[in-house]
Formats: sequence, structure tokens, C-alpha cells
Amino acid sequence: MGEAVLAPPSRGAARGAAGKASLPFLVLKRQIMLGELEAGQVLTELDLANRFSCSQGMVREALLQLQEEGLVQRKGYRGTQVSECTTDEAVEMFHIRQAIETRGIRRTMRHPSRNLVPDLHALMRQMEESAEGGDELELAALDRDFHRRLFADAGLAALDPILHRCLVHNHRYKISRSLGPRDLRQTALRHEAIIAAIAQGDAGAAATALQHHIATIVDLGPNIFPDIVP
Repeated sequence: MGEAVLAPPSRGAARGAAGKASLPFLVLKRQIMLGELEAGQVLTELDLANRFSCSQGMVREALLQLQEEGLVQRKGYRGTQVSECTTDEAVEMFHIRQAIETRGIRRTMRHPSRNLVPDLHALMRQMEESAEGGDELELAALDRDFHRRLFADAGLAALDPILHRCLVHNHRYKISRSLGPRDLRQTALRHEAIIAAIAQGDAGAAATALQHHIATIVDLGPNIFPDIVP
């Protein structure tokens, strides 16, 4: 396929790359998430350095970050390739994500921080703004920020990278399987029930709201979580 047009990175993506963000990382991530770079496509450091007018060291760092998120695979002499985005992996990651987040929210509800609810409200407002602007990828980045902020109060920092990879793959899968435009504002507002339960201090309701939220992200939800989806 031809070289994709360099699109400006989203504000949400920039936040997710905190501190070590680089133009190659942000642009390549965006293009992989949107399917502009297809699975199996080879990415070489020299070509990318020329394309972005930067050092191979910066490109190497970007590729390592993409590998950490599961978006590329380093294959020795065959170089770096864009990873697959399969239904089988999506199903397993939905299960992993549900287990991590559901147990996490119950721990969070034992001693929620004072800033948790205001932080979640602020992120949801930003999601609504992204939805109004029609930027699905930025909305997805803010969605990941929302779920990671919620999980942060669980005190299980070693699991955050696992959750982050699951979130990235879930969003990539959702976007790649899209059959048409979605109601992005409704996607943002789906987080309201989670915040409301947390604000009320109801751990059971918060866990139930989060379980339902995860189970209804994509159409295959009823097949993965038959006991949760009506």
C-alpha cells in the first residue's frame, strides 16, 4: 500500500505517551489504530528516519514503544512488522481486561481518593468534546485515560501496563471492525453510570456498571459475556 499521509497526533495520544512521546510514535500509532498501516507491513528504521527527518535512534524508541503496546512485532532479520488484530486475541483481552478492572474497582472503592470522581468527570467532559469534534481516535485515547485513572486508585501498578495493552488492542479491534459511523457522544456518555456508582460509594453497583460497560463495547460482547449482557 502507498505511504499514508502524515496526520497530526491527537491530544489524547500525546497524553498517553507522557514524557517520551515523539512524532514517529504518535503518527505510526495513529495510522496502525486506524488501519492505514496494515497488519504485516514492514517498518524499517532507515526508511522511517528519512520519512520523519529524524534520527534512527528516535525511530527505534518509537518502535519499542509500539512493541510495548502490542502494535508491532520485532522479527529479527525480517525487521519490524505491524501486528495482527485478531478476534481470538480480542476475546482473550476482553476477558483479561474485565478481570483486572472488576477486581480493581472493588479495591478502589475501599479507599477512593478525593480526586477520583472529579478526575473522571473531567475526562468524560474531554471525551464529549472529542466526540463533538468527530475525532474517534482521540476519544479512544481519553477512554484509556479514564479507565487507567480509575484503576490507579486500586494500588496495583504492576498490572497497569497489561491493562493498557488490553485497552489499546480493544480500541484497535473496535475501530477496525466498524461498519459505519458511530454515535461518538453516546460512546462518551456510556461512562456516566460508572461515575455515578462511584460517587454514591456503592462498590457492587460500580463493579456491575463497569462489567456491563466492558461487555457491551462491541457486538461480540453477548458471546463473550452471556451472563452480563441482556
